[in-house]
This record gives sequence, structure tokens and C-alpha cells, in this order.
Amino acid sequence: MDDAVSLDGAVAIVTGAGDGLGRAEALGLAQAGARIVLNDVRPEAAAEVADQIKALGSEAVVVAGDVGDWATGEGLVAAAVQAFGRLDAVVNNAGIVRDRMIFSMSAEEWDLVMRVHLRGHFVTTRHATAYWRDLAKSGTKVAASIVNTSSEAFLLGSPGQPNYSAAKGGIVALTLSTARSCARYGVRANAICPRARTAMTSSLMGATPDGFDPMAPEHVAPLVTYLASPASARVTGEVFVVHGGVAALLGPPTVRATFRTSGGWTTQAIRDALDPVFTADPPVPGFVCEETLPLAESTFDDPRS
Repeated sequence: MDDAVSLDGAVAIVTGAGDGLGRAEALGLAQAGARIVLNDVRPEAAAEVADQIKALGSEAVVVAGDVGDWATGEGLVAAAVQAFGRLDAVVNNAGIVRDRMIFSMSAEEWDLVMRVHLRGHFVTTRHATAYWRDLAKSGTKVAASIVNTSSEAFLLGSPGQPNYSAAKGGIVALTLSTARSCARYGVRANAICPRARTAMTSSLMGATPDGFDPMAPEHVAPLVTYLASPASARVTGEVFVVHGGVAALLGPPTVRATFRTSGGWTTQAIRDALDPVFTADPPVPGFVCEETLPLAESTFDDPRS
């Protein structure tokens, strides 16, 4: 393995590591040489992954718990330092879905998804960046990486997932803010939008007739390993889509159109300016990706109950 993508001696935290994407990402990092702190709400599932990592010749410890709990974030960083003496990367993957149309969603369904996804990303990021900032301020050179898990749902607005879509949009914003605020301390932050079959997306298509499975989570792991490695030292504040044999780099939002008036706006002037643009009847949402790498809104069921 190229030294630049080797993680020999590095230590990484992976949340939601008991199966699916988290498991594949943890195993990929371990194969590159990293020692892993595994988090999942199911300790027995994380323990199985720890055994697989040890079988690869690496090391792993388990910190079970809800990533939305402050103590879990503290415990993950503390476990990395106590067990292995350092922390180099955090892969925030833990997630949950509670699908419902916006007009049927309960407060509990909203709060739970936001807690696990967005608060969970925040809690681990907060404790890890505080650790790295303290190191940097003490004179220690830091080269750390955070890999966050968003989704194309933040752009497409999955109709049956307003909670999930909002959380994933928040994760992108958190990633960009972290990248900008922590660069001075040697910390990079990037987000991925993976398409993969996991416990949350078990209905996605399987292998093609030739045996290639484009939705296998193992196709996502190499990008995560790269983003955690020294090879990506110049990559920060970016958002990627990854699946199968595809890795796409998203650009920042662009201005679709600009309207000006010589004086102040009036309601009638606004109407005169905008009416020629919005001609569809019935109205259709206009905020979409230029290149939608066909995802799709059909990735998830559209529960209307």
C-alpha cells in the first residue's frame, strides 16, 4: 500500500459500526493499518466487528452507547487515548430513520432522527476537535480528519423523510463550519453522501447479473479510508457522492438567477421580475442538482400513513 494512504499507527473512531456502512468503513480503516474505537448502541454487534478487526491483525475497542449522549462522545475520545495513546480520525456514521410525511410526523419521530444524526455528529465532533485543539495549542503537530455522513436527501428533499433530509443538510453545514474553524489546528472535515444497502435501506437493488453489487457498503469504504489518510491532506470542506464505481465531488450552490430594480422593490415589481421564470403548472420544486446521478426519491419508501 502507498505510504500516503496507509494508516499504520493511526487511531480512528467509527460510530454506528455494528453493521452496514459503519462495519465496512471500520474494516477498511483497519485493513489500512488503523486501530479502531467502535461505537454502536448494540454492544454485541460492535464486539463482532472488533473480532473481525483483530483477525485482520489490527486492534479494536468497543464503546457502546447513544451517540447523541454527551458522555458517549467524551467516552469515545477518552477510549482512543487510553487504549492507543492518540486519536487521528473520526468517522461519523450512526443513523436511524423514522419515515413519515411531514403532515403525519410526530415530534418524537422528528427529535429522534435529529438526535442520532445531527446531534450525534456534533457530540463526537465537539469532543474530538477539543482534544485536537488542545494538542495543537500545546505545540504538537496535528493532522486529523473527520468524515461525516450526509445524504443526497439534503438536496433532493426526500418526500417521506423531512426529518432525515433536514438532519443531513445540517450535517453538511456542520462539516463546512468545522472545516473552516478547525483548519488552524490541523483538522480537516469532509462529508460523504453514500448510496449503499444498509439496515436503513435494505430494499435497495442487489447484485447485477454479472455479480457486481453497486449498493454494497464495501464500495464506500475506500473513499472513507482515503479521506482519513495523509493522501487527502489538501482535501477539506468537500462533499462527495459515492457508490459502486462512482465517486462524485459536489460543487457549492450557485445563483440560478439575479433580479435587480433601479429603486426599492415593490410587490408588483417582484411579481413582474419572477413570473417569467416560474411557468410550470402545477408548480414543481426548482432546487435540484444539475447532475442528479440518478438517486432518487424512490430510494426510500414514501410512507403516507
